Amino acid sequence: MLLSAVGLFRRHGIDGTSIGDVIADADAPRGSIYHHFPGGKTQLAEEATRRAGAVMGGAMAHSLAFDGPAATLRLLVEQFRNELRNSDFESGCPIGAAALEGGGTPAARLAAGESFTAWEADIAASLWRAGLPMDRAEAMATTAVAAVEGAIMLGRAQRSTRALDRVETQLIELVEALTAES
Repeated sequence: MLLSAVGLFRRHGIDGTSIGDVIADADAPRGSIYHHFPGGKTQLAEEATRRAGAVMGGAMAHSLAFDGPAATLRLLVEQFRNELRNSDFESGCPIGAAALEGGGTPAARLAAGESFTAWEADIAASLWRAGLPMDRAEAMATTAVAAVEGAIMLGRAQRSTRALDRVETQLIELVEALTAES
């Protein structure tokens, strides 16, 4: 059910997804959702956001450790570019979707903020290991996360990967220049 919720939240947002939508997409019995998520949609949204953030963050941390920041940013952008294309520009980042929701799901919004913070910390640590001073590494990490998330929104609205393409080029050039200096 969490995977179904994440997929639906990517396309329709939390507010645009009903419990019935999740049940139908997961092909689950109606009572099972309340068994697993007694807090209803609010709990489902929070847990789905936390799960998506952890999965994405884990993959990012692994790539950062083995491939470094530039390669990881390329991979991250490529994954979102593919997500946009494969969904006909209907599907974005589930963490971004949770961050943009209204006041009905504050726990999901909090979980989104925690995911973004963790991603920033992992990117900053990788940049620091590459030789950047921590303050510059943290600033670059925030810039990277904000730029990619913004480019995803632009991509959906403009039905194009142009924003992601441009952000990727600029981020990679900046990361490579910064790490070459240190």
